[in-house]
Amino acid sequence: MEDTAKYLIHADLVADGIVERSDVVGALFGQTEGLLGDDLDIHALQDASKLGRLDVTVETEGGQSFGHVTLASSLDKVETAVLGAALEAIERVGPCRADVEVARIEDLRAAKRREVTERAKELLATSFDEGAIDSDDILADVRESVRVGDVTEYEGLPAGPNVASSDAVVVVEGRADVLTLLKYGVKNAIAVEGTNVPDAVADLTCERTTTAFFDGDRGGDLIRRELEQVGDVDYVAFAPGEKSVEDLSRAEVDAALREKSRADASPEAAVEDAHPADAADAIAATDGSAVPSPPSAPESPGAPDTLTPADGDAEHPVDDTEHATAATEARDGETDEGDEEDGPTSTPAAADAVAGTERCHLYGAGFTLVSDVPADDAFEALRDADEPPEVVVRDGPVTQRLLDVAAQRGTGALVGTERSDVVKEPASVAVHRFDDL
Repeated sequence: MEDTAKYLIHADLVADGIVERSDVVGALFGQTEGLLGDDLDIHALQDASKLGRLDVTVETEGGQSFGHVTLASSLDKVETAVLGAALEAIERVGPCRADVEVARIEDLRAAKRREVTERAKELLATSFDEGAIDSDDILADVRESVRVGDVTEYEGLPAGPNVASSDAVVVVEGRADVLTLLKYGVKNAIAVEGTNVPDAVADLTCERTTTAFFDGDRGGDLIRRELEQVGDVDYVAFAPGEKSVEDLSRAEVDAALREKSRADASPEAAVEDAHPADAADAIAATDGSAVPSPPSAPESPGAPDTLTPADGDAEHPVDDTEHATAATEARDGETDEGDEEDGPTSTPAAADAVAGTERCHLYGAGFTLVSDVPADDAFEALRDADEPPEVVVRDGPVTQRLLDVAAQRGTGALVGTERSDVVKEPASVAVHRFDDL
């Protein structure tokens, strides 16, 4: 039956009590018997091989039962829809009141068409004699192979080549979505491959700036809600209407990512308005590329006059003087040499102390050295420090990942050789480069 089925009815069931699979099956047969006449009786249709078997799964939690029912159909579209509506007529399962709702009716032929299309592409590329394919076919095949070749795996999941190294990632539903984003230059996308979000993706969202980009249908919304429960999502974007991400044009992808909203915003909240600098940050958060500092806040030896607030409101600049740290005060008022026996007493001297050493120093109040670790361990040292340091000086770049944990721990200043992939800068953390001191 599964090989000849045209449609697959998916229905969800909620019962106010504890029921078992046999109770659900009995209710489905018993309460639909005679409802639609002999021609659409489930038993008769199964005997005629026009319906498949009822597949039922039931789970219980908090005194309620939650089930999922699937039924394969080789009937036409109208008959299948009527049969699905009949399932919703069920009001009781066993001794319990119950509600049944058809979530969707899946067209199984669409999946088969995709398989046929993919196989046709393989046959076109491999099964014809070399002279039977013209130059246009060869060029298209080479371009496609390059694009598909860029798809890598991260913990066994389809991903763009920059996922492992980028400080920002885009989470999508499937491999086709990753391919579409790759075609448009977004190389830091990773697919969840189904409605059950893998642990690898959940862990990744806790470490990186994450944009969830899903289809504009109910399935996409359900995956987004699960991802927000098991992971840490910063931004949310959806395909317009009820389109799939894999079907979007370049302009639609750019628009959806540019108009993404914060994950913690209420459903009624409007999408954030972005000035040009914010728009650049929005695109950067999706492709993992480095972004220069906004022109309104040029780098200088001192702290910038204004910083963009962490919540993205560019209309109200924040005075950074209230976030001045011991490092900034020492830089402006104390000795620049830092050659006392007790260690450096200013930010420039602290930078000189680690320059070329591939080390990272964590300082408390008054430039008291609290930790000296390899530069590659800066993130873990700052994250796990018993007392959050006031200043972190690293012989290496200041990254978005390091900047985020500094803001979470309450560190006032980060000093490094350069900025790397910084797409959002919290107002509470001053960032300095060695060359600016």
